Amino acid sequence: MISMKRIGTSKVIFAVLFIAVLIGHFWTMLRWNEARGVYDDICYLRQAHLFQRFGLVRGFDTNLALDDDGYLKAKLREIDYPKWDDTTEAPCHNLMPATGKVVIQYPPGVGLVLALFPGGHQVVPMYMMATVVVFGFALFALSIARTTRSILLAGTFGCLAIYLMVNPVKASYSMAPTVAVCAVAGCLTARWLMDPQSQPRIGLLASIGLLLGLTVDFRLANLFLASGYGMFLLVAFLAERTVSRFLQGAVFGIALLAGVMPTIASYAVNAGSPFASTYGNNPDVRPLDFSFAVIRDYLADPLQTLLVIIGIAGSICLLRQPDGLRRVAQLTIANLAINLAFFFTYPIATPYYTIPISLLTLWSLLFAVLFQEAAEDAPEPAAWAEAR
Repeated sequence: MISMKRIGTSKVIFAVLFIAVLIGHFWTMLRWNEARGVYDDICYLRQAHLFQRFGLVRGFDTNLALDDDGYLKAKLREIDYPKWDDTTEAPCHNLMPATGKVVIQYPPGVGLVLALFPGGHQVVPMYMMATVVVFGFALFALSIARTTRSILLAGTFGCLAIYLMVNPVKASYSMAPTVAVCAVAGCLTARWLMDPQSQPRIGLLASIGLLLGLTVDFRLANLFLASGYGMFLLVAFLAERTVSRFLQGAVFGIALLAGVMPTIASYAVNAGSPFASTYGNNPDVRPLDFSFAVIRDYLADPLQTLLVIIGIAGSICLLRQPDGLRRVAQLTIANLAINLAFFFTYPIATPYYTIPISLLTLWSLLFAVLFQEAAEDAPEPAAWAEAR
């Protein structure tokens, strides 16, 4: 009885902490200014403006010739951009040789989310909505925790996940929807792999594939979030070569492709081909080039380094566990390895590049532990029947 009371008290304490962080974030967000001088922000907002002005279909066309209402020029002038009236100098826009259009280089997902809210008041509600999603999954994890250890894990990580919604997630508008989806996908990943493998759970796998595909619409590099899943499913198929394993891989791939369709449609409209990038000859997008300088930049960032280390350590610890926990660890290690290999060979390091893969990993590991704990605590069917 005392133990149950202590567990209940611990949950209430952490729930109050979650709410305190959430309220603090909302108070901070209400004072944000959409004209903070970041060029990327303006391009995301312009994409949202196009969807609101022309509708879902025509809004994919980001040709600067459509800026006849002066929206982009007004936004650039608002941040004192020196060449605000020269469309050839518009930031984060590139000339597409195949179409002759000058278009936004980013995929349309962030613009689609921002378009859900009224112009001039889009960023704050987007961040609030994403934070509420993270807050909800943190509360869910806390609610199903059954031991002091798991409550401490769920509570500590929940506080951290909610805190991250301002720093460093604010650094890019693409991050808010990305990390919210990572929370959902992490929970579903644990549920899928913790179930007996005799049950394919195609619906869960399709949902995970669709969600990870949608993250690509927020940021192209998010495609690597699905890489570990692809490797896991491929190895599983090669090991068993059954129809069920093949079906799992096919369903995941189709769902992933369905999630990426907005980006594919955007490329077709703006670049002239669904396989042509709107990044054009952007000098920031180069072939992978291993550089110790980039690794040093990441190591100098204590937050990203800490999250990666925890993800790696947690995955290694679960590798020693049986069945579902081991499967989750195998997937997260593969995903971490591929994602880190990409970012460590990419010529630019930022305060948020590795945050999505770290959070997807940690949500997956946390829910795997919690689901395993719940399964062990559940009564056996025979014992339950006898008790009746």
